[in-house]
Amino acid sequence: MDGGAKGRDLTRGPIGPALLLFALPTLGSNVLQSLNGSINAIWVGRFLGERALAATANANIIMFLMFSIVFGFGMAATVVIAQSFGARDIASARRAFGSAVGFCTILALVVALAGWLGAPALLRLLATPAEAFDPALVYLRVIFIAMPATLLSVMIMMGLRGTGDARTPLIFMFVSVGVDLVLNPVLIRGIGPFPEMGIAGSATATAAAGIVSLIGVIVYIYRNDLPLRLRGEELAYLLPTAEQVRLLVGKGLPMGLQMIVMSASGLVMIGLVNREGLVTTAAYGAAQQLWTYLQMPAMAMGAAVSAMAAQNIGAGRWDRVGQIASYGIGYLLLVTGAMVAVMLLFHEALLALFLGSGSPAIPVAWHMQLLASWSFIFFGCSMIFFGVMRANGVVVGPLIILAFTMFVVRLGFYKLSYGSIGADALWLSFPIGSGATLLLALAYYIRGGWKKAKLLAPPNEEECREAINAEGEPAGRIAPTG
Repeated sequence: MDGGAKGRDLTRGPIGPALLLFALPTLGSNVLQSLNGSINAIWVGRFLGERALAATANANIIMFLMFSIVFGFGMAATVVIAQSFGARDIASARRAFGSAVGFCTILALVVALAGWLGAPALLRLLATPAEAFDPALVYLRVIFIAMPATLLSVMIMMGLRGTGDARTPLIFMFVSVGVDLVLNPVLIRGIGPFPEMGIAGSATATAAAGIVSLIGVIVYIYRNDLPLRLRGEELAYLLPTAEQVRLLVGKGLPMGLQMIVMSASGLVMIGLVNREGLVTTAAYGAAQQLWTYLQMPAMAMGAAVSAMAAQNIGAGRWDRVGQIASYGIGYLLLVTGAMVAVMLLFHEALLALFLGSGSPAIPVAWHMQLLASWSFIFFGCSMIFFGVMRANGVVVGPLIILAFTMFVVRLGFYKLSYGSIGADALWLSFPIGSGATLLLALAYYIRGGWKKAKLLAPPNEEECREAINAEGEPAGRIAPTG
């Protein structure tokens, strides 16, 4: 089967190359998305000033919370799709995909309406500065209007990854980023025949990118007859059943909350860093820009491991699941370790990109990098173990572990040690918290109780009979044709 156009069977063949080829496009998508956000911030900051930049920052906090929840639902759907795909049950994969898309559409429309009406209250809740309130309101309301298209794009692309297709999401991430980058300065400044829209232009550019990407990926799915396309009676899958909604909410919410827990911990850390003064805050801001990229291999490899393991669990290939985890850890150590080494070797030049050469914040940022950067290796390994467990629908345990280590362990260490080592307690809390997360994740993984969880995608009896009686292939399995 064509690994790009028709999905990829991840239950056979060498595990290492398949996992790497699956993870790289996901990593590319993450990098593109982050670069897009950074470049858009540059456009807004240069053309409209600090007031507009502060407005987008406040609005983006709200958007991140929405995306975290949809990410959770998308991951739940991805696991069901991957398990079904691995079991050669394309009908179940389409049913799960249709239910997720239908549920996400209803949710996004409700959120868009509520967001438009409640945007002023949300911004007041965030204590948005008065001078940034009006532009933030304009920006946020345009974003809420476009939210259904944007969230649907995210859901569809995550569903495609469940079939082993990481190439198509990367293609349309390029499309989305390209449209956004071109339209942002055009609509902000009113270049050519376009009106000058200011901050609303930046939001409109992002909205247009989401709509273009959504239309493009839908056309692409049907034109190439990808496995998840819905036709005829299958369109009824878009009306989710109560059972499907329970599954999406029951498994999706804890996954989304994992993202929120990590972000909330980050916000608490920013508050603590701000107490150390302007130079330390500036140094932390620059270090964070680099740490954002250190997290990307962990998120990409965790998602790839989860989808690949889910396919193999659906196929009953438990003999491969442990190997998938091992390869994931190996790649993570190699990639993140190399990135940490590069960032430490070239720290002055990299930090100068954000702080300017000769800035007094560079030595401070270098010191915190020495103490904290390597903790992202621990973090990445934890995400691999969580990804494998998530492949069998186990999501509450990882959420509890993260909440405990991010708040109790990390903040507890800070409280206990700040009096003796000062600001270093902040930077050392990263490896302490990440190390505790890894130890608990490894213990939970080795204990093996997560393997006993019920399959999210029940096996299709007819498919099982066909698999038992099939001849021709060594495992009696045929690749799904979609």
